Amino acid sequence: MSTPAELATNLSRNLRLLRELRRYTQARLAAVSGVPRPTIAALESGGANPTLAVLCQVAAGLQVSIEELIGTPRDMGRLYRAADLPTRETRGVEFRQVVPDAIPGITLERMAFPPHSRVTGIPHTPGSREYLICEAGRLVLTTESQRWELAVGDVVVYRGDQSHGYHNAFDEPAVVFTLIMPG
Repeated sequence: MSTPAELATNLSRNLRLLRELRRYTQARLAAVSGVPRPTIAALESGGANPTLAVLCQVAAGLQVSIEELIGTPRDMGRLYRAADLPTRETRGVEFRQVVPDAIPGITLERMAFPPHSRVTGIPHTPGSREYLICEAGRLVLTTESQRWELAVGDVVVYRGDQSHGYHNAFDEPAVVFTLIMPG
């Protein structure tokens, strides 16, 4: 468990970093959060003992959780090797998670299709949209009412809440990315 001094140090570092990443001045953060600028300055200097209400307002102004404000500062970047990302296989098609951190409601996956492979997609939540991006090879996408043949660089946007299927009907492997956005 962190000590109050450690939490204040984390808050100071995280607040400044998050504010600067958004290109907010202290005055701008004060305006969007409803917290006075001198309080923002005191929090960044580590010299304040904020109430829970103030932390909630600052977090809302930055669009982050309170945990992100007071938690151990994150590294500025992290390399995830392909082999370390979660994968699964269905009927010979490899699905690999592209974004290692969970983003509520959003799915981004890489799908690698061997020649002549096929997978049936699972309809997603009502109102969802799916973006299918072809990175290599060619792929056929079929929905309840349409059929598209994608080549490298092509993108199809369609309702993700309907029956759909993917088919590599060709002699070369295909790689596509799918982004599923909630409705």
